[in-house]
Amino acid sequence: MSDVVEKTLTALPGLLSLDSQPGSAKLSSTSKLGTLIRSITELTSKHEEEKLIQCELVSIKEQISSPNTSMRQMKELMVRGIYCEMLGYEASFSYIHAIKLAQQGTVLEKRVGYLAVSLFLNESHELLLLLVNTVLKDLQSTNLIEVCMALTVVSQIFPKDMIPAILPLVEEKLNHPKEIIRRKAVLALYKFYLIAPNQVQHIHNKFRKALCDRDPGVMTASLHIYLQLIQENPEAYKDLTVSFVTILKQVVGGKLPMDFNYHSVPAPWLQIQLLRILSLLGKNDQSTSEIMYEVLDESLRRAEMNHNITYAILYECVKCIYTIHPKSELLEKAAKCIGNFVLSPKINLKYLGLKALTYVVQQDPKLALQHQMTIIECLDHPDLIIKRETLELLFRITNDQNVTVIVEKMLEFLRMNKDDYTTIDLVGKVAELAEKYPYENDSALC
Repeated sequence: MSDVVEKTLTALPGLLSLDSQPGSAKLSSTSKLGTLIRSITELTSKHEEEKLIQCELVSIKEQISSPNTSMRQMKELMVRGIYCEMLGYEASFSYIHAIKLAQQGTVLEKRVGYLAVSLFLNESHELLLLLVNTVLKDLQSTNLIEVCMALTVVSQIFPKDMIPAILPLVEEKLNHPKEIIRRKAVLALYKFYLIAPNQVQHIHNKFRKALCDRDPGVMTASLHIYLQLIQENPEAYKDLTVSFVTILKQVVGGKLPMDFNYHSVPAPWLQIQLLRILSLLGKNDQSTSEIMYEVLDESLRRAEMNHNITYAILYECVKCIYTIHPKSELLEKAAKCIGNFVLSPKINLKYLGLKALTYVVQQDPKLALQHQMTIIECLDHPDLIIKRETLELLFRITNDQNVTVIVEKMLEFLRMNKDDYTTIDLVGKVAELAEKYPYENDSALC
């Protein structure tokens, strides 16, 4: 048996609490779920798998419908049903029982019930209405685990029409003494905003309170909402620029708990979110952009090119610098960073550099001209995706001064290319350039 299967069988009891007996460290060899997983891994064809799963579903349906089945047995049956659905086989007969398990079971059984509901159903499923009263009850529970489970399922799937019924309870949780409850409440409100923005318009001030929460996790959760809000109306949130810059300074300076670090990089996903927000706020706004210059310079300096996650931060930082009102010193540093990407022997970094240049060109084609010889050299790269991205970039930076050189390179690539899609695309680009830059003098296309 493979190591992956062994690790899966070892981890399942802890994740799903299949065996609550003390000292239970791994899935028992006699467990029906363990037996099912082992049996599937030993099969040699899809037909055998279908036959085995159909027999398993028949067995689950028979047991799950029996009045003698206990809640503990129901929990394991539900997990087996989840596993079958994960493999692509429908276990719709178990949906109603998943809701019952979430309604009637102990905390551990409710956990599996809620998990099954979130995996089985979608937001428009008619059975989801049966869960509304259970969610209302659990949101008012004094048991923190039950409140967490209810907020989790609300932030994943919940009927749009039922949001008004639970919105006041979710709002209350923004003031809960436990940070995990406040964080989950913010994520639930973010979900509400995505599916029914008009129903949460009145609580925008509470989003600001979440942004200033003493717990970094709650503050981080609020950024999802603000990124969405600022994309739709940046002018309304210009006054928060200083707050976002202050947060980014604290993150870059390593002020957050170590739990937020990834490979010794301070809260990288939080940095990326903040950089995207700042780029939206600073676009075409000099005064707002000037507030950001110092922290962007610091972000570029600290995000050294030594790990994939720092490359992602540098990429977002470069995009932000080229989006906001320009500052010459920052543009030079960003251009150097792009150059390092494009010149890197690593394919992923080279591609990232070309994508960054493509973004830069969309802002101002002239900004990428200093890299045009480096870009042309990328056409000799053996990777086809690199070549395609390079051709797209060359097409975007073409002007009446370099059109002859670029078209010659395109035609040279066209002669050697054997991919039909690339050929059709490239012929169209050459024809468009020929029409755009007709022969007029020595510098034009002939």
